[in-house]
Amino acid sequence: MHKFTVSTTLEIEADTVEEAALLMYQTLTRSPAPLHYSVTDDRGQKVDLDLDREQATEFANLDHTADPGNW
Repeated sequence: MHKFTVSTTLEIEADTVEEAALLMYQTLTRSPAPLHYSVTDDRGQKVDLDLDREQATEFANLDHTADPGNW
């Protein structure tokens, strides 16, 4: 199994770094999940990608722990 670092970015105007983090948290809890991501693999290769919301939602609703490949 490989390790990946997944990040998303949101430009926020705020007075402090703490306020910016709290505004990001607020956005993540009240809005649909973001669709734009940067993914870096364990070799340091970075890929930027956009997800299709319908496909992402379908994937999120499946129980992937039932896949023997995950054991």
